[in-house]
Amino acid sequence: MNYTNIQNRTIALGLMVVLGMGQISCNATKTATQNANKTQKGAVIGGVAGAVLGGIIGDKVGNKNNTVLGGVIGGVAGTTIGGIIGRNMDKQAQKIEEEIPGVELKRIGEDEIDIVFDENSGVHFASNSDQLDSNSLNTLDHLVKVLQEFNQTDVFIEGHTDSVGNDTYNMSLSEKRAIKVTDFFKQQGVSPLRLKTMWSGETKPRATNDTKEGRAQNRRVEVHIKATEAMKKAAEREIQEANNITQQQSNTTM
Repeated sequence: MNYTNIQNRTIALGLMVVLGMGQISCNATKTATQNANKTQKGAVIGGVAGAVLGGIIGDKVGNKNNTVLGGVIGGVAGTTIGGIIGRNMDKQAQKIEEEIPGVELKRIGEDEIDIVFDENSGVHFASNSDQLDSNSLNTLDHLVKVLQEFNQTDVFIEGHTDSVGNDTYNMSLSEKRAIKVTDFFKQQGVSPLRLKTMWSGETKPRATNDTKEGRAQNRRVEVHIKATEAMKKAAEREIQEANNITQQQSNTTM
Protein backbone atom coordinates (compact mmCIF):
# COMPACT_ATOMS: atom_id res chain seq x y z
CA MET A 1 0.00 0.00 0.00
CA ASN A 2 1.54 3.36 -1.00
CA TYR A 3 2.04 6.38 1.28
CA THR A 4 -0.84 8.36 -0.25
CA ASN A 5 -3.30 5.59 0.50
CA ILE A 6 -2.02 5.35 4.05
CA GLN A 7 -2.53 9.11 4.46
CA ASN A 8 -6.06 8.91 3.12
CA ARG A 9 -6.92 6.05 5.41
CA THR A 10 -5.44 7.95 8.35
CA ILE A 11 -7.60 10.98 7.58
CA ALA A 12 -10.70 8.82 7.18
CA LEU A 13 -9.97 7.07 10.47
CA GLY A 14 -9.38 10.41 12.16
CA LEU A 15 -12.76 11.72 11.05
CA MET A 16 -14.43 8.53 12.27
CA VAL A 17 -12.73 8.98 15.65
CA VAL A 18 -13.91 12.59 15.88
CA LEU A 19 -17.47 11.61 15.06
CA GLY A 20 -17.28 8.76 17.52
CA MET A 21 -15.84 11.01 20.20
CA GLY A 22 -18.70 13.43 19.64
CA GLN A 23 -21.08 10.64 20.62
CA ILE A 24 -18.86 9.45 23.47
CA SER A 25 -18.54 12.98 24.80
CA CYS A 26 -22.32 13.29 24.88
CA ASN A 27 -22.51 10.24 27.15
CA ALA A 28 -19.39 10.94 29.20
CA THR A 29 -20.38 14.50 29.97
CA LYS A 30 -24.10 13.87 30.48
CA THR A 31 -23.91 14.00 34.27
CA ALA A 32 -21.56 16.99 34.33
CA THR A 33 -23.67 19.03 31.92
CA GLN A 34 -27.21 17.98 32.74
CA ASN A 35 -27.84 21.33 34.45
CA ALA A 36 -26.07 23.41 31.80
CA ASN A 37 -27.80 25.33 29.03
CA LYS A 38 -27.63 24.20 25.39
CA THR A 39 -24.82 26.57 24.51
CA GLN A 40 -22.65 25.27 27.35
CA LYS A 41 -23.30 21.64 26.33
CA GLY A 42 -22.38 22.45 22.76
CA ALA A 43 -19.18 24.12 23.93
CA VAL A 44 -18.13 21.00 25.86
CA ILE A 45 -18.79 18.67 22.93
CA GLY A 46 -17.21 21.06 20.43
CA GLY A 47 -14.14 21.43 22.59
CA VAL A 48 -13.68 17.65 22.92
CA ALA A 49 -14.13 17.08 19.19
CA GLY A 50 -11.78 19.95 18.39
CA ALA A 51 -9.14 18.58 20.72
CA VAL A 52 -9.32 15.12 19.11
CA LEU A 53 -9.13 16.52 15.58
CA GLY A 54 -6.26 18.82 16.54
CA GLY A 55 -4.38 15.89 18.03
CA ILE A 56 -4.83 13.81 14.88
CA ILE A 57 -3.63 16.67 12.68
CA GLY A 58 -0.65 17.34 14.98
CA ASP A 59 0.37 13.69 14.86
CA LYS A 60 -0.16 13.36 11.10
CA VAL A 61 2.07 16.24 10.08
CA GLY A 62 5.10 14.21 11.10
CA ASN A 63 6.01 15.31 14.62
CA LYS A 64 4.65 13.21 17.47
CA ASN A 65 5.12 16.15 19.85
CA ASN A 66 2.58 18.09 17.80
CA THR A 67 -0.19 15.76 18.98
CA VAL A 68 -0.51 17.38 22.42
CA LEU A 69 -0.14 20.92 21.09
CA GLY A 70 -2.63 20.27 18.31
CA GLY A 71 -5.09 18.86 20.82
CA VAL A 72 -4.89 21.91 23.07
CA ILE A 73 -5.26 24.38 20.19
CA GLY A 74 -8.00 22.29 18.60
CA GLY A 75 -9.91 22.29 21.89
CA VAL A 76 -9.96 26.08 21.93
CA ALA A 77 -10.85 26.35 18.25
CA GLY A 78 -13.67 23.83 18.71
CA THR A 79 -15.22 25.91 21.48
CA THR A 80 -17.94 28.37 20.52
CA ILE A 81 -17.90 32.06 21.39
CA GLY A 82 -20.99 31.43 23.48
CA GLY A 83 -19.16 28.66 25.31
CA ILE A 84 -16.30 30.98 26.28
CA ILE A 85 -18.75 33.64 27.47
CA GLY A 86 -20.69 30.98 29.36
CA ARG A 87 -17.49 29.85 31.07
CA ASN A 88 -16.77 33.41 32.23
CA MET A 89 -20.33 33.89 33.45
CA ASP A 90 -20.17 30.55 35.28
CA LYS A 91 -17.12 31.79 37.20
CA GLN A 92 -18.99 34.94 38.15
CA ALA A 93 -22.08 33.00 39.23
CA GLN A 94 -19.95 30.73 41.44
CA LYS A 95 -18.35 33.76 43.07
CA ILE A 96 -21.76 35.32 43.79
CA GLU A 97 -22.93 32.11 45.45
CA GLU A 98 -19.80 32.11 47.61
CA GLU A 99 -20.24 35.75 48.64
CA ILE A 100 -24.00 35.61 49.22
CA PRO A 101 -25.10 32.29 50.79
CA GLY A 102 -28.68 31.38 49.96
CA VAL A 103 -28.85 33.39 46.77
CA GLU A 104 -30.53 31.73 43.79
CA LEU A 105 -29.13 32.37 40.33
CA LYS A 106 -30.99 31.96 37.05
CA ARG A 107 -29.03 31.68 33.81
CA ILE A 108 -30.62 33.19 30.69
CA GLY A 109 -28.75 31.98 27.64
CA GLU A 110 -24.99 31.93 27.96
CA ASP A 111 -24.48 35.64 28.64
CA GLU A 112 -26.88 36.65 31.42
CA ILE A 113 -27.40 35.99 35.13
CA ASP A 114 -30.52 36.91 37.07
CA ILE A 115 -29.97 37.20 40.82
CA VAL A 116 -32.98 36.03 42.84
CA PHE A 117 -32.61 36.62 46.57
CA ASP A 118 -34.30 34.80 49.42
CA GLU A 119 -35.82 36.68 52.36
CA ASN A 120 -32.57 36.72 54.33
CA SER A 121 -30.10 37.61 51.58
CA GLY A 122 -32.13 39.98 49.43
CA VAL A 123 -32.51 43.69 48.92
CA HIS A 124 -35.80 44.56 50.60
CA PHE A 125 -37.47 47.75 51.83
CA ALA A 126 -39.94 48.77 54.48
CA SER A 127 -43.42 49.73 53.29
CA ASN A 128 -43.56 53.13 51.59
CA SER A 129 -39.76 53.51 51.84
CA ASP A 130 -36.73 53.60 49.58
CA GLN A 131 -34.20 53.36 52.43
CA LEU A 132 -31.86 50.36 52.44
CA ASP A 133 -31.94 48.29 55.64
CA SER A 134 -28.87 46.66 57.22
CA ASN A 135 -29.46 43.27 55.55
CA SER A 136 -29.74 44.88 52.14
CA LEU A 137 -26.54 46.88 52.65
CA ASN A 138 -24.69 43.71 53.67
CA THR A 139 -25.90 41.92 50.53
CA LEU A 140 -24.89 44.81 48.30
CA ASP A 141 -21.44 45.01 49.92
CA HIS A 142 -20.76 41.40 48.95
CA LEU A 143 -22.18 41.85 45.46
CA VAL A 144 -19.97 44.89 44.82
CA LYS A 145 -16.87 42.72 45.38
CA VAL A 146 -17.97 40.41 42.58
CA LEU A 147 -18.90 43.24 40.23
CA GLN A 148 -15.47 44.80 40.69
CA GLU A 149 -13.67 41.49 40.10
CA PHE A 150 -15.68 40.69 36.96
CA ASN A 151 -15.88 44.04 35.24
CA GLN A 152 -16.83 43.00 31.70
CA THR A 153 -20.53 42.96 32.49
CA ASP A 154 -23.43 45.40 32.46
CA VAL A 155 -25.53 45.58 35.61
CA PHE A 156 -29.29 46.14 35.40
CA ILE A 157 -30.95 47.30 38.63
CA GLU A 158 -34.73 46.89 38.69
CA GLY A 159 -36.97 48.33 41.43
CA HIS A 160 -40.30 46.81 42.55
CA THR A 161 -43.12 47.49 45.03
CA ASP A 162 -46.06 45.68 46.59
CA SER A 163 -49.63 46.54 45.54
CA VAL A 164 -50.40 48.95 48.37
CA GLY A 165 -51.07 52.41 46.90
CA ASN A 166 -51.99 53.47 43.38
CA ASP A 167 -50.11 52.51 40.23
CA THR A 168 -48.53 55.92 39.64
CA TYR A 169 -47.20 56.22 43.17
CA ASN A 170 -45.80 52.67 43.14
CA MET A 171 -44.04 53.25 39.83
CA SER A 172 -42.36 56.33 41.28
CA LEU A 173 -41.42 54.46 44.48
CA SER A 174 -39.87 51.58 42.53
CA GLU A 175 -37.81 54.12 40.59
CA LYS A 176 -36.49 55.63 43.82
CA ARG A 177 -35.54 52.19 45.13
CA ALA A 178 -33.64 51.31 41.97
CA ILE A 179 -31.83 54.65 42.00
CA LYS A 180 -30.89 54.12 45.64
CA VAL A 181 -29.11 50.86 44.79
CA THR A 182 -27.55 52.34 41.66
CA ASP A 183 -26.13 55.22 43.70
CA PHE A 184 -24.73 52.77 46.25
CA PHE A 185 -22.89 50.87 43.52
CA LYS A 186 -21.46 54.13 42.17
CA GLN A 187 -20.28 55.17 45.63
CA GLN A 188 -18.49 51.82 46.00
CA GLY A 189 -16.57 52.33 42.77
CA VAL A 190 -18.63 50.44 40.16
CA SER A 191 -18.39 52.31 36.86
CA PRO A 192 -21.57 54.29 36.09
CA LEU A 193 -21.22 53.21 32.45
CA ARG A 194 -22.02 49.64 33.51
CA LEU A 195 -25.15 50.52 35.47
CA LYS A 196 -28.64 50.51 33.91
CA THR A 197 -31.53 51.54 36.15
CA MET A 198 -35.08 50.24 35.59
CA TRP A 199 -38.31 50.16 37.57
CA SER A 200 -41.57 48.20 37.30
CA GLY A 201 -43.81 49.37 40.12
CA GLU A 202 -46.13 46.61 41.30
CA THR A 203 -46.33 44.85 37.91
CA LYS A 204 -43.88 42.01 38.65
CA PRO A 205 -44.70 40.50 42.05
CA ARG A 206 -42.58 37.57 43.28
CA ALA A 207 -45.13 36.55 45.90
CA THR A 208 -48.79 37.14 46.71
CA ASN A 209 -49.80 40.63 47.78
CA ASP A 210 -52.57 39.14 49.93
CA THR A 211 -50.29 38.53 52.92
CA LYS A 212 -47.89 40.65 54.95
CA GLU A 213 -45.04 38.24 54.19
CA GLY A 214 -45.75 38.27 50.47
CA ARG A 215 -45.84 42.06 50.27
CA ALA A 216 -42.49 42.21 52.10
CA GLN A 217 -40.92 40.00 49.41
CA ASN A 218 -42.35 42.18 46.64
CA ARG A 219 -40.78 45.36 48.04
CA ARG A 220 -37.37 44.76 46.52
CA VAL A 221 -34.68 45.52 43.96
CA GLU A 222 -33.39 42.76 41.70
CA VAL A 223 -30.06 42.71 39.86
CA HIS A 224 -29.47 41.30 36.39
CA ILE A 225 -25.92 40.83 35.06
CA LYS A 226 -25.22 40.63 31.33
CA ALA A 227 -22.02 40.12 29.34
CA THR A 228 -20.77 43.27 27.61
CA GLU A 229 -19.70 43.64 24.00
CA ALA A 230 -16.13 43.81 25.33
CA MET A 231 -16.45 40.27 26.74
CA LYS A 232 -17.91 39.02 23.46
CA LYS A 233 -15.09 40.59 21.43
CA ALA A 234 -12.51 39.06 23.80
CA ALA A 235 -14.07 35.63 23.20
CA GLU A 236 -13.91 36.20 19.44
CA ARG A 237 -10.22 37.13 19.71
CA GLU A 238 -9.46 34.03 21.78
CA ILE A 239 -10.94 31.75 19.13
CA GLN A 240 -9.35 33.69 16.27
CA GLU A 241 -5.92 33.43 17.89
CA ALA A 242 -6.36 29.67 18.28
CA ASN A 243 -7.41 29.36 14.64
CA ASN A 244 -4.40 31.42 13.53
CA ILE A 245 -2.00 29.22 15.48
CA THR A 246 -3.61 26.11 14.01
CA GLN A 247 -3.21 27.51 10.51
CA GLN A 248 0.41 28.53 11.11
CA GLN A 249 1.25 25.11 12.51
CA SER A 250 -0.34 23.44 9.50
CA ASN A 251 1.53 25.69 7.03
CA THR A 252 4.96 25.17 8.62
CA THR A 253 4.74 21.39 8.96
CA MET A 254 3.10 20.36 5.70
